[in-house]
Amino acid sequence: MNVYRRSFLVAVLTLFCWWFEGASAFKRSELQAQEAAAIRGWKQGQGWGWIWGKEDEVGSLNAINPSMVLKAISLVKQGKVYDLGVSYDRTSYKWPGHSPGEVLSFRTPEGVKRQKDLDFTLPAANKAGLAWHSSALFINDNVATQIDGLGHITTGEDNHWYNGFKEADWGGNWGIRKTDVTTIPPMVLRAVLVDVAGFKKVEALKGSTTITVDDLRKTLEWEKTDIHPGDAVFIRTGTLRYWGETGSDHEKIRSHDSAGINLESAKWLVEQKGAILIGSDTSGLEVTPAPAGSSSFNPVHEYLLVQQGVHIGEFHNLEELARDRAYEFCYVAATNKIKGSVAGFALRPMALR
Repeated sequence: MNVYRRSFLVAVLTLFCWWFEGASAFKRSELQAQEAAAIRGWKQGQGWGWIWGKEDEVGSLNAINPSMVLKAISLVKQGKVYDLGVSYDRTSYKWPGHSPGEVLSFRTPEGVKRQKDLDFTLPAANKAGLAWHSSALFINDNVATQIDGLGHITTGEDNHWYNGFKEADWGGNWGIRKTDVTTIPPMVLRAVLVDVAGFKKVEALKGSTTITVDDLRKTLEWEKTDIHPGDAVFIRTGTLRYWGETGSDHEKIRSHDSAGINLESAKWLVEQKGAILIGSDTSGLEVTPAPAGSSSFNPVHEYLLVQQGVHIGEFHNLEELARDRAYEFCYVAATNKIKGSVAGFALRPMALR
């Protein structure tokens, strides 16, 4: 083959590659546009917001539909289940603004038999000597693996939260009466792991590291994956590699727990990518302390929960997903239904592949 013919073929192949890449990009863009149009309530550049009616208590999760569920389930090819929950007990690390938890044995076999306060436990009616264990829980509704409800954060002089519900109208001595945890529907969603710690080749991000939009973009490119409108997004800092069995090494966890996204990153995830749920492996998702000039100590929480109606997942264990490079998966979660509580707590959500 002479040099001219070879050069001609190289030029043709180069042009073909450019055309194919452009056509593929156009097709991806077209498909993403179709997906976005199919997601009820989300508008690129604006996100979600208070669009579901004056009495709505669900927020962006209103958009979940059978097609989204089927899309998520279609990702399950291996039958592998990842446990995203962390174990919790009285020694576990918690954010300092929440109360500690305690588990007390309310009834034990010895106590049941000694107290003799229930007729059916007495020997005459209980020849087998049957007894039981039960526990009384004194626990904050924001501990361990959790999903913040839309009533968790309030703002302004009137202490309003999502959709304009006000403390004076809907607060109370036995929990909130609008957007409590019972309004969070069961979730079966396509989910994306954004392994920022893995991309940066560190065990865990240093405390107070800000995860920028550029960090998110580059990590997604490194993973060769993308976020579609209606996806759940989980951002890994590496913090939970230090949780151990019960999260009792407070100093080690605290030294990394403050890494997280800033307001610009949250807005990009919601308004440009269409995230319907955003979570991480830390106690608060966002970077702390808040960047200089922020309107509050938790600007990302205010933006997501109050302004956009997007729930926040915290202390999700993403370590095994990262080891397997499982960047796309089916996320399954359902919160406990304790009326008045502001977060689904001590959960055990799953990733399926």
